[in-house]
Amino acid sequence: MSTHHCHYMALGATLYIPATRTDIPLILNQKKQIWIRSVIICTEDAISEVDLAPALANIQSVLAQIRPSPILKFIRPRNLKVFTQLIKMPGIENINGFVLPKVDESNLLSYGEIVAQLPTLFLMPTIETDLAFSRNRLEMFREKLAELTNPILCVRIGGNDLLGLLKLKHPKNHTIYDTPLRNVINDIILTFRPAGYKLAAPIFEYLNNHKLLQQEVVLDTMHGLFTKAAVHPSQVAVIESSYRVCKQDLDLAKIALQEKNTAIFKLNEQMVEPSTHRFWAEDLLQRAEHYGVCCEQL
Repeated sequence: MSTHHCHYMALGATLYIPATRTDIPLILNQKKQIWIRSVIICTEDAISEVDLAPALANIQSVLAQIRPSPILKFIRPRNLKVFTQLIKMPGIENINGFVLPKVDESNLLSYGEIVAQLPTLFLMPTIETDLAFSRNRLEMFREKLAELTNPILCVRIGGNDLLGLLKLKHPKNHTIYDTPLRNVINDIILTFRPAGYKLAAPIFEYLNNHKLLQQEVVLDTMHGLFTKAAVHPSQVAVIESSYRVCKQDLDLAKIALQEKNTAIFKLNEQMVEPSTHRFWAEDLLQRAEHYGVCCEQL
């Protein structure tokens, strides 16, 4: 199954699914929850050790049932040993790629060597160890990422694991940006975005506070993070509604991309500088293509 059309901006709210779920084929084949854009089948934190064997057996069954669909499909291995087992499964080429858990400078290349057997599969490494607390280590990790031969779709930020290392938990009535992780997220952005890597925002673990979730996603987008894992299907629409583009911004982006010969101009009481706003404008047009346009800025 071709993975060449896998695009970061198409990920949207990526639904995490424990690998033990029996309805995974229905979701992947768009027979259930048909609005889902992307899925991560998890064999790590989402299941217990005693459930690992039946989870892997379930994945083997799922791979045989996958049919072509627009849903982007990823598997999160538990560790290198499980990753080796997954790579050897018949039908593994029917997924789009893997989410690499708890990778750092010491094990990233080991994952890369294993997956290099299937060079078209995308990778989404997850920063969720104490690597995140050191700019020097983040830079070293970025250099090792460049050594991988498989394409990197984005780098994910494991918020809950990072808070756990700080002996903290996502506060119930505040966003992730009200915690010490705000500075960590900024460091990750400043390390990876200038090098061309896209980033995924941390999950929001509360299922009954959609208002706060929306506030957090707005902050995600302000930081240039345009995909976020959903821990429940009810979160998907909330997350993706915040990816819609304001019509006024869309009009400005189109003009900025057209005005290649103009150094600077004024529009809607804003200074527009095409040479510096070009990347923003290109991303905005991609968001509009995938998520649509709204009348007002969220």
